[in-house]
Amino acid sequence: MLRPLDISQYRFLPGGAGRILFAILALLFAPGALAATGGLDLTGSVAGFIALTIFVLAYALVMAEEKLHMRKSKPVLVAAGIIWALIGWVYVQSGMPDEAEHAFRHTLLEFTELMLFLLVAMTYINAMDERRVFDALRAWMVRKGFSYRQLFWITGILAFLISPVADNLTTALLMCAVVTKVAEGDKPFINVACINIVVAANAGGAFSPFGDITTLMVWQAGLIHFTEFFDLLIPSLINYLIPAVVMSLFIKSRKPSGVKEEVELKRGARRIIALFLLTVATAVACHSVLHLPPVLGMMTGLGYLQFFGYFLRRTLPRSLEKKRRHYLRRGDDKRLSQLGSIVPFDVFNRVARAEWDTLLFFYGVVMCVGGLGFMGYLGMLSEALYTGWNATWANIALGLISAVVDNIPVMFAVLTMEPEMSHGHWLLITLTAGVGGSLLSIGSAAGVALMGQARGLYTFMGHLKWSPVIALGYIASVLAHLWLNAESFTVFN
Repeated sequence: MLRPLDISQYRFLPGGAGRILFAILALLFAPGALAATGGLDLTGSVAGFIALTIFVLAYALVMAEEKLHMRKSKPVLVAAGIIWALIGWVYVQSGMPDEAEHAFRHTLLEFTELMLFLLVAMTYINAMDERRVFDALRAWMVRKGFSYRQLFWITGILAFLISPVADNLTTALLMCAVVTKVAEGDKPFINVACINIVVAANAGGAFSPFGDITTLMVWQAGLIHFTEFFDLLIPSLINYLIPAVVMSLFIKSRKPSGVKEEVELKRGARRIIALFLLTVATAVACHSVLHLPPVLGMMTGLGYLQFFGYFLRRTLPRSLEKKRRHYLRRGDDKRLSQLGSIVPFDVFNRVARAEWDTLLFFYGVVMCVGGLGFMGYLGMLSEALYTGWNATWANIALGLISAVVDNIPVMFAVLTMEPEMSHGHWLLITLTAGVGGSLLSIGSAAGVALMGQARGLYTFMGHLKWSPVIALGYIASVLAHLWLNAESFTVFN
């Protein structure tokens, strides 16, 4: 369980609107992370101001990733090193070097658990991609010859259903590939379909521990149990359906030109899907039954995949010979020529293809804001936001802020402060942080990725035009949660 900072020393904060304004500014300029322990109050020191400035500059570079074409991990990695160097220097001068070391190690441990969990999930997704699972799904949809309106609804619904397992980023990229292939060159349709996919993927990821990094953090912190995430299913569905219904009214019911594509699953594809589901079940059992970190189950699941990879490599010659005889009998020269290009399955190649920029960005953000939290800024933020303001309004506002500031530091800030909130409020911040990023194209990893994949077709301004409709879905989902899960607001963790 994460430990909150001691905030009793921060009683000088202004009240009323001043507190609210300070809370918002503090979150924008000092979003916290996993603080290990309370220490020296550096909030008014030169070191503290320098650390804040460095983080703001680094995050500005992250937000300008599309313009600068610089990977988002670079600035936060450097900023994390400088911030902790400042902390180390101050604590050495104060004769307390062990305190800073303990804080850093605690923050690093929290990150490592999450990183290994994500690494295994990414490895499985890449393995399924290599076995052509997603290509086969895309080809099936393309061959069916759906109309634009049908394609809009099918890609949106699939994004909502797949993202709880495959994560919202991977799901959004898959569905975007379908849309851009079928509706090639039709900018208006591709733009609105991509918006629908982003909203659906973010909404689907909000009711599952595996759907987004923020939900994973909440689950691993033990604040919401695995089955309790499904209390957010209907609010998440409402968040997706309201803007989807409105946008679908503006889509012409016509069919794109037919595109034929044949995709054959590689050997072992279905068994890898089954192993992934078994891995998820193992992680859930470790956490729910054995009360051990779920990363234990995920790493065990990586072992499942390694054993299966060994089996695939050892049996590959026999499989190739069997296929060669089959294709010779059929006289299929094309398939025979393809047999010579088959590469043996290698688990470590799948690990190497994980989204390392995302993982390193995650590390940089955690360590940056962990350092700022250790300096004492999260104590100020907690007092201003959750003591000076109602927790419901605070969590709704944080969801809106996550449309501009990445939801990872926003959620880390709340987890570290661990304010005294009811179970319903923890579900609320999980929902708002998950779906709030849909309001802008830059508000979520799915939106940013699709702007790159459908460059010039799905744009910031094209998304912004539909933001009022998406905001209606956001408001409706919050109201649905407050109504449907009203009893949970009286239960405290």
